[in-house]
Amino acid sequence: MLSQTQMLKGILDGCLLAIINVKECYGYEMASRLNDYGFDYVSEGTIYPLLMRMQREELIISTRRKSTAGPKRKYYRLTDKGEKALQDFIYRWEQLDKSVNAIIHREIREKGE
Repeated sequence: MLSQTQMLKGILDGCLLAIINVKECYGYEMASRLNDYGFDYVSEGTIYPLLMRMQREELIISTRRKSTAGPKRKYYRLTDKGEKALQDFIYRWEQLDKSVNAIIHREIREKGE
């Protein structure tokens, strides 16, 4: 059986792209936003490697800015390529969501009859 971590592997990329799409933000802020949506088990330590990979893939770019509390923070924003990747993710997610829900609901309904 797949663990929650294995299931989340590709989904977190899309979630981070969606969060960054709303407004430029930094890693801790993304972790907090994910936590707000129930991803309380996702830490900054999980997020930063994903952000570094997405930056290498040119889906996001970063800018260092002054912080009112401590050292400069690295803010991320989507590139055109990142916006396209987000749209692709949304399309694939909607298809997957529809298919999985159809299977689950149909199979449960048939078992209950």
